[in-house]
Amino acid sequence: MNTFEAMISNRQLFLRHMAQTSDAPLLLEIDRAEGVYLFGSDGKPYLDLISGISVSSLGHGNKEVVAAIKAQADQYLHLMVYGELVQNPQVALATELTKHLPSTLDSIFFVNSGSEAVEGAMKLAKRISGRQKFIAMKDAYHGSTHGALSLMSDEAYKAPFQPLLPHIHHIRFNQEEELLAIDETCAAVIVETVQGEAGYLPAELSYLHALRERCDQTGTLLILDEIQCGMGRTGKLFAFEHYGIEPDILLLAKAFGAGVPLGAFISSKQNMDAFTHDPVLGHISTFGGHPLSCAAALAGLNYLIKERVMESIAHKEWLFKNLLKHPKIKSISGRGMMLALEFSCFEENKKYIDACIERGVLTDWFLFSAEKMRIAPPLIISEQEIEKACEVILEVLNQN
Repeated sequence: MNTFEAMISNRQLFLRHMAQTSDAPLLLEIDRAEGVYLFGSDGKPYLDLISGISVSSLGHGNKEVVAAIKAQADQYLHLMVYGELVQNPQVALATELTKHLPSTLDSIFFVNSGSEAVEGAMKLAKRISGRQKFIAMKDAYHGSTHGALSLMSDEAYKAPFQPLLPHIHHIRFNQEEELLAIDETCAAVIVETVQGEAGYLPAELSYLHALRERCDQTGTLLILDEIQCGMGRTGKLFAFEHYGIEPDILLLAKAFGAGVPLGAFISSKQNMDAFTHDPVLGHISTFGGHPLSCAAALAGLNYLIKERVMESIAHKEWLFKNLLKHPKIKSISGRGMMLALEFSCFEENKKYIDACIERGVLTDWFLFSAEKMRIAPPLIISEQEIEKACEVILEVLNQN
């Protein structure tokens, strides 16, 4: 660092040297995090209601996850590209995870992120089906890489990056009559079990069953994106467990890594073996299933099960919904610890969000539902912390 840079603040260096994703970043300078709180460099606590967008489900600094990371760091870090060497953290995580999945989802390809999981699943669907067409949902979000971006319906986000993948068709979520668009030319339908950036909209039971049936009728693969709604956030380890159906390919990321980067696409061994030939190395990843990430994820999964974290989710959902009653709140959508408060417009919502942050409660809005406020705290949030968060939100609504 030169003399000039040593004289300016971290915030200024952040804006000078780090690529920005918007012209209005939050610019909170966080010094440490513990449990459900982030602590600013000035010591100010922020009650975390967004979990890094549904990532930090076990809270910040979970001791068992941290211990697993430290222990693995003492063993080894990166050894070889994914799939070549037998590495215990990968094997142990895959073995444990498949115990909690249907028998048809017994083969896991580890990647680094949700977007990569989407890309791998799209390639796998093409390889298995021999087809090119994909059906995606309007207002869905699956990532920012070219394939994942191609699945997005919002042209404002896509237009500057054309050309994208062809043969993508969009239908409306939870509209059974539109399932007729799925035909024998489709490789796969990709759907979020709970739509995330649309404002936490759960799939309706009859819709998901009709979707599964239509995919079976047409030989179309069903890809369930549980990157945000998986790993206990809805009160079940996987959101599709609420519905009594099974996907052909399951996508995980975000909370899956227990706070470190990890994603996966999961299918049957028979399906996944398609990547081993014609061509060989049909999908590869240098850092997929990094030993540190897999060690952390296994510790996180074990903690989630052992501590019965999911058993309290339904009650915590009820508590939020019961406390957050106000004339300015038009509706509350979502399931489990992914809830969305609807206001009249984005400008009103943004005013409330800014005021909440000023009062030490961190929340935000949704990409395709900007009039909604996000409530997605760590799953370990206590009843007292829920009450505190709701008290602040209600104070903000009363004073603005």
